[in-house]
Amino acid sequence: MLLEIERAAVSGRLSPFSACVSAGERIHLLGPNGAGKSSLLARLSGLLPGVGRVQFLGQPLENWSGKQLARLRAWLPQQQPPLGQMAVFHYLQLHLVDEAPQDESTLQTILHCLQLKDKLSRRLTHLSGGEWQRVRLAAALLQIGSGPVAKGKLLLLDEPMSGLDVAQQAAVDDLLAPLSANGVAVIMSGHDLNHSLHQAQRVWLMKAGQVVAQGAVEEVMQPELLQQVYEVPFRKLCVEGHNMLTVWR
Repeated sequence: MLLEIERAAVSGRLSPFSACVSAGERIHLLGPNGAGKSSLLARLSGLLPGVGRVQFLGQPLENWSGKQLARLRAWLPQQQPPLGQMAVFHYLQLHLVDEAPQDESTLQTILHCLQLKDKLSRRLTHLSGGEWQRVRLAAALLQIGSGPVAKGKLLLLDEPMSGLDVAQQAAVDDLLAPLSANGVAVIMSGHDLNHSLHQAQRVWLMKAGQVVAQGAVEEVMQPELLQQVYEVPFRKLCVEGHNMLTVWR
């Protein structure tokens, strides 16, 4: 088992939560603002202390050094200020853990998909919000590799689609798919229910610091359950053969 979570909690922010995560799973965290999604991801990253037990690859999370974790799991926080005046290329180089020959191919693929090739010489502080988000995503992906050469095992993403347009969101999905296919588990939060409906395998549904439901997408993302969490009515429609969730007034 890749990740074993047993009554992990953070005082005042996250109620005890238990689950198991297998290699290659795609799990989405959903819930309203303030539901505790960021706290749960930070707890699983090893960067937010708490109670309970989190085991990563059979070892307690606290037994891993920061360097060891950096080689096997990447963590994208929801917010992060640009790190000084360094150029984009310099920032990305810091996330090439081994700088093996295949890393150059991985870098070029990520730069192309996220449309960053013309941003490499730009200073981090001169990027727009969406550009900085794409650079941060590129750094997280570089940290664990990509496709068949992925070195990492776990990718934790807190609202990775924030600030991205539709085409850029699709590019992120295209980059995450081969990671999952090659055994990297992806746990990410977001607010686009229809994106999760079609891209996630499992959903952890949260409200007020508690995971109120977890399971396969088709089990959790039902209008009645979503209404309890978001406090608005939902309907599930079928449009040209595809399911779609919508708020129903």
